[in-house]
Amino acid sequence: MKQRWLLNFVMLAIVAGLVTFLYMRPQANTSAPSEYEISSLKLVDFTAVKAEFPTKAPTSFEKVDGLWRMTMPYKARADQMSVQRILAIIAAKSKEKLPAIDLGKYGLDNPQLRLKLTKQTDVEEFSFGTFNPVTEEQYVGYKDAVYLLSGSYAEAAGSQPIELIDKNPLTKEEAKQISGFDFSHLEQWEDVHLNVDVEDGKWKVNAPKAKPTQNEMNEWLDFSWKQAQAKQVELYTPDHKTTYPSFEVKLKDGKKVHFDKIQEAPDLLLGRPDEGILYHFSNDVGFTMLNPPLNIQ
Repeated sequence: MKQRWLLNFVMLAIVAGLVTFLYMRPQANTSAPSEYEISSLKLVDFTAVKAEFPTKAPTSFEKVDGLWRMTMPYKARADQMSVQRILAIIAAKSKEKLPAIDLGKYGLDNPQLRLKLTKQTDVEEFSFGTFNPVTEEQYVGYKDAVYLLSGSYAEAAGSQPIELIDKNPLTKEEAKQISGFDFSHLEQWEDVHLNVDVEDGKWKVNAPKAKPTQNEMNEWLDFSWKQAQAKQVELYTPDHKTTYPSFEVKLKDGKKVHFDKIQEAPDLLLGRPDEGILYHFSNDVGFTMLNPPLNIQ
């Protein structure tokens, strides 16, 4: 009886010790690292964006009819996704939030970049400083705090301005309104004075021996023009002393978009005089753009 009592006592002591150990042992930190939202701003609130640099001209954009246009250093249609990447700073999150004091140690007394986002009532400003040598993140100042963020935000705003221009030869509205093409001033189509037109969803071609199929023509229009995107662009000033091979894209409202063919190989270079932009297309893409699938027999 006494032995059983001693055994029970020992077991009770073991259980009590185990409970005490489990209760008193340090708890593992399972909570996720805290993150700080840089701002509660919304994309739809902004009407202008300006990136300022210490040693080069600023890059700026304005929203016109719901779409971004570059206003400096060039006046051109902007690549919409590029501007969205610049604006992505407003949704950034950081694991570090520091008080905005002694800004010199963060490189924020003389920022590498000042990003100014304009709303109807005021301007929000983000400053970009040096990089943390341990995390390789960049110090970014906003209002009364300093955050550590990926360098991708500054890279987006610091891109070469020419890379931020829309690489589509037609505006979105023009692409929706395509009603035909006048290729009669291109060398390969001068003899037949080629025009291709789409009326009520049906393609018509003035070349007598052409046997185009509707599906092939629709695919050509979609992939070669509505979704066409140049691999690069540059500024273009036409030489009025030179007559270039050319063609026009017809629109439903009766307007026409004129293009000069500056070069066909190794890349196709198309100049759009009204917007002052030269579009570079690879040779295979360019050939398809100017040669619809007519199935001439």
